[in-house]
Amino acid sequence: MARPVVATFSIAACDLEAAQWGVATQSKFLAVGSVVPWAEPHVGAIATQAYANPRYGPGGLALLREGLSAQEAVDRLTAADEGSAQRQLGIVDGEGRSATFTGPECMDWAGGIAGPCFAAQGNILVGEETVAALAAAFEATAGQPLAERLVQCLAAAQAAGGDRRGQQSAALLVVERDGGYANLSDTLVDLRVDDHADPITELGRLYEAHRLLFGKTPRTDWLELDGDLRAEVEERLRGLGYDGELEDAFTSWAGAANLEERVDGATQIDPVVLAELRAQ
Repeated sequence: MARPVVATFSIAACDLEAAQWGVATQSKFLAVGSVVPWAEPHVGAIATQAYANPRYGPGGLALLREGLSAQEAVDRLTAADEGSAQRQLGIVDGEGRSATFTGPECMDWAGGIAGPCFAAQGNILVGEETVAALAAAFEATAGQPLAERLVQCLAAAQAAGGDRRGQQSAALLVVERDGGYANLSDTLVDLRVDDHADPITELGRLYEAHRLLFGKTPRTDWLELDGDLRAEVEERLRGLGYDGELEDAFTSWAGAANLEERVDGATQIDPVVLAELRAQ
């Protein structure tokens, strides 16, 4: 039986200032997010593909946790794997050091580029310009949130040619210690498009929805919930069937709208939440 080929392009990367690590990937392969991306805060990010060895994910993170560098982890993983000639691997460690590996039997075009805080790689591509676009987009978007940068990297790589077989699935994984839901999860973003004609565009749409529900507006930009604005919010909530004390009504509505991560009492209001309430 033929083995599945996770022929794809990917980028493993980190933002040391934000203490975030992540992977973005796209492939002509069903549910690429179930195989390629792995990440752990302050440890590293790993992309495993081609005739993918999924054990490179947890195994590589374990090596990084022990203190090995990205290159040392790549060397250790591939040396112990009889099938490494058909593997492709990208690693960024907890210090931003990076390494990429392409086995000599990976299908053309295949290769990778490693730089500060990123490792970009791909196989069965139109050409090396796809991987070059991943690297260039990452470097050009410095200063933006890591998740946004990674989505832009995928879009740039696809525009440069992408997987020569076409598109099917895409995924985005970003981790940050206690940065996820309710500050009780390390998973900041975990989005997958498993089967779609235009998976990168769909991934971008999902990320925008994620930002709406789980993004954080700087507290300095929140509005005081008093005077006319307070009266407006109370009226809108009553119109939606949320009566009673403002804080209770506001909290109940926000929970039903999946906006609870953007609410903190009823003395101030996130402008994003206000816009959503007005749109109801």
